[in-house]
Amino acid sequence: MLTIRQATTEDIPLIRQLTNIIWPATYETILSREQIEYMLEMMYSGKSLKKQMEELHHQFLLCYDDDEAVGFASYSPVEQNIYKLHKIYVLPNQQGKGIGKFIIAHIVDAIRPQVAVALDLNVNRHNPAKSFYEKLGFTVIREEDIDIGSGYWMNDYVMRKNL
Repeated sequence: MLTIRQATTEDIPLIRQLTNIIWPATYETILSREQIEYMLEMMYSGKSLKKQMEELHHQFLLCYDDDEAVGFASYSPVEQNIYKLHKIYVLPNQQGKGIGKFIIAHIVDAIRPQVAVALDLNVNRHNPAKSFYEKLGFTVIREEDIDIGSGYWMNDYVMRKNL
């Protein structure tokens, strides 16, 4: 049975453990190994995750299938009535089982009472997950190229689900 719970800074080691399994499998055909390593350090170091939770007020969730952690997500408000899904990742061997859909539905249910009108996300323009998001009602609203330093870029679609 799938369940979701709020993550805290105590869960940072578990989030990092999941990330180190999920990220290489997700991005190995899209990004260089060097860029993956750079981004893992930039966005998933203990210090970075703690800052996201405590200073940037990103809400982190952990998803479990019975007692096994199978994925995580984070989101926050970014402007009036618009929230952003910053991260959503599911273990490769658990994908295709409805876990991502379950997590997004949980987030939508959490933000609707906050008078949210939309949930935005960024997805790499070469990531096949784009079609997954489209099936859940997200549409591309623009392209975005983000300089993340050291000569690396995130070349993304910005997608929106109107609520």
